[in-house]
Amino acid sequence: MSQDGPRAISVVNSSSEKLGGARVVATAVVPDDLSKIKEILQKMSDVDRMDLILTLSGTGFTPRDVTPEATKELIEKETPGLLYVMMQEILK
Repeated sequence: MSQDGPRAISVVNSSSEKLGGARVVATAVVPDDLSKIKEILQKMSDVDRMDLILTLSGTGFTPRDVTPEATKELIEKETPGLLYVMMQEILK
């Protein structure tokens, strides 16, 4: 099992003050299915009213890794700077 999720939770929670009070309020494990990923992201955004949703895994190059495609279909604005900061943290 990947440790990406627990590590991301730890980073967000330990950096809450720097992140404007951000904290982890929910997690979900979703199958590699475009419509299911979109459904969960849409619910977290529109129903649960989450301000920030981080996606992990499913970002490889195999045909089943569709998280980026599902996310891109739903986002209103890309934030490449966040990706840069997350990559720096992961590489520590």
